[in-house]
Amino acid sequence: MLALAACTTTPIPPDHSATPVPAAKPAQPATPATPATPATPSTAPAKLQLVPSTFSALPGWDRDDVRAAWPAFMASCTSLAKQAIWKESCSIARTVNGNDDKAIRTFFEAFMVPNQVVAPDGATDGLVTGYYEPLLRGARKRGGPYQTPLYKVPDDMITVDLASVYPDLKGMRLRGKLVGKKLVPYSSRAEIDTGELKGKELLWVDDPVEAFFLEVQGSGRVQLTDTQETVRVAYADQNGHPYKSIGKYLVEKGELRLDQASAQGIKAWIAGHPTRMQELFNANPSYVFFKEERLPDPKIGPKGAMGLPLTPQRSVAIDPAQLPLGAPIFLNTTQANSDIPMQRLVMAQDTGGAIRGAIRVDYFFGFGTEAAENAGRMKQRGNVWVLLPK
Repeated sequence: MLALAACTTTPIPPDHSATPVPAAKPAQPATPATPATPATPSTAPAKLQLVPSTFSALPGWDRDDVRAAWPAFMASCTSLAKQAIWKESCSIARTVNGNDDKAIRTFFEAFMVPNQVVAPDGATDGLVTGYYEPLLRGARKRGGPYQTPLYKVPDDMITVDLASVYPDLKGMRLRGKLVGKKLVPYSSRAEIDTGELKGKELLWVDDPVEAFFLEVQGSGRVQLTDTQETVRVAYADQNGHPYKSIGKYLVEKGELRLDQASAQGIKAWIAGHPTRMQELFNANPSYVFFKEERLPDPKIGPKGAMGLPLTPQRSVAIDPAQLPLGAPIFLNTTQANSDIPMQRLVMAQDTGGAIRGAIRVDYFFGFGTEAAENAGRMKQRGNVWVLLPK
């Protein structure tokens, strides 16, 4: 029941690169009656399980500095409090001293139940990756080294909310464009990179590789050399094509081993095969469009799928079809490319086109060189508990 509740309360997320869903089949015409035959019971697809546990069973719960997670939780509550299941807990949370580790820990232990997430196949561990907010160099006008465009949402792209016709497809969108009177899929990356969106450039940057990885991260900052300002570019929309991992593409082609397919490994491969860069990029037909935002406080993170600023090392992206967006999650994993435990309370405040599955977490490392280095190497196994009100 908890799993179903999680699925039904999730809003349509502005994720990093949402996956389109084909339209449902039309109803079949009626056929003449035939003699009844015994029905073969259909087997319902397996669902994830949320197994109630205790805080004493959470590895490292008593050692985590939960004060670092409290601002992120209170930010989640601005949205969660609108749901009946969360209203009381979030109301009580406003009375808790956010600087008192013991008080925060007592609050969670008194009002929440940690539920271990068990995948449909019975697995209790899954993949934990990382992402960050990159910094690029750019300009408002094309010139010199600034030859790679970041595009605005195209005027001719049409977005259809499928739930308006098929309620079972809540959270799914179809993107396309009109050709005559026919709605067809929107252009793929290969088509867009031929320059068909000329005139729709938002900004120009100096590095096509970093521009590609900006799309993977979903948002970032651009230091404009012509106006001497730094702006944030945020996810605005996506072309409707499914996200495909270029790291997986290189592994399948035998170009890299699986353990080499980190962001750093992929960039090194591109540096050694510059003539194949576009081939590699085209393996991912998904394309992200951006919008410009002011950056009044560099300490505040980019907005995630909930429209809330992400908190470095305390916000994560999850699959909202599996887990409730905004909920506290206890994550048991290891640090990037390491066996050192990383066990901490985080908030499910974001989504992503590559984040699919019950135990699939993308950990937000924040902004800066260290965050980029850790995010690029983060590919660990981990366990997840979702905290839900008693």
